[in-house]
Amino acid sequence: MQHKQLAATVPQDMAGRRLDQVLAELFPQYSRSRLQQWLRDGLIKVDSAMPRARDKVVGGERIEVTAAVTEEAPWEGEPIPLAVVHEDEALIVVDKPCGLVVHPAAGNRSGTLVNALLHYAPQLAGVPRAGIVHRLDKDTSGLMVVARSLEAHAFLVDQIQRRLVSREYLALVYGELVSGGRVDEPVGRHPVHRQRMAVTPTGKPAATRYRVVERFKGFTLVRAALETGRTHQIRVHMAHLNHPLVGDPVYGRLRIPKGAAAELAAALRGFKRQALHAEHLGLTHPSSGRPVEWRASLPGDLSALLQVLHQCADGDQAPS
Repeated sequence: MQHKQLAATVPQDMAGRRLDQVLAELFPQYSRSRLQQWLRDGLIKVDSAMPRARDKVVGGERIEVTAAVTEEAPWEGEPIPLAVVHEDEALIVVDKPCGLVVHPAAGNRSGTLVNALLHYAPQLAGVPRAGIVHRLDKDTSGLMVVARSLEAHAFLVDQIQRRLVSREYLALVYGELVSGGRVDEPVGRHPVHRQRMAVTPTGKPAATRYRVVERFKGFTLVRAALETGRTHQIRVHMAHLNHPLVGDPVYGRLRIPKGAAAELAAALRGFKRQALHAEHLGLTHPSSGRPVEWRASLPGDLSALLQVLHQCADGDQAPS
């Protein structure tokens, strides 16, 4: 374990905000959980005083951090194929395939999106987290934006924190939803199964809007829009509604409806990941200040499953 001394002055335009929010923006190279742990350990001082996460800043304060970090070998670039949807001097937008982990971790330092990005654009080594400002689960496919500079990184992080980035997902769920709606339920660690998330009173505020795209007999394709970005948020919220995602190994279970056609039963058994795809991404461009947006087509596995559902419906073979 080594210690690094960091310092920053709180800008006046951050006056009135919580300290933990300010820390996340001033030191984006470190996760919020790590900064909060340093607060609890007394490793962060504000004007030489020991602060609390909920304390409000007034602007002009001197923040000093004794960063307790473990020195690790730098992440290395690897020639992993990338589906680049858009790129310019400020950002890269990629269509992440299912099965690709986003960040390297202990015991898993290769074969990730970060490794692929560092090979594609080596300058990302100078940007926190190789430019990644939001995440997708390993088995969720779809669009992610990557910042190519420190300025773009700070701009995009601010947009996400202010909930100005539009992120819409297509999800295939069990059951027939009558209409769309909004789930406004806090999401946090499951009180017993700590590797899972759950709707819990001790969780963080989380809101998901959803609407029906297409109904099948026993299933519904929905478009879900994130108002917040909690871990597994859509998966947890849809399961909370008793409409878990098809294929979700954590928050759902395999359901083969009574009377299902053999082709449909086989397709459901063969679908081994949550049926979730980040289809749409919209934001304000860091350089031009103009709104931009992108869409990503459905990946092959989810498209094939929907095709089977359509065939069953067309042939009146859908489950009853």
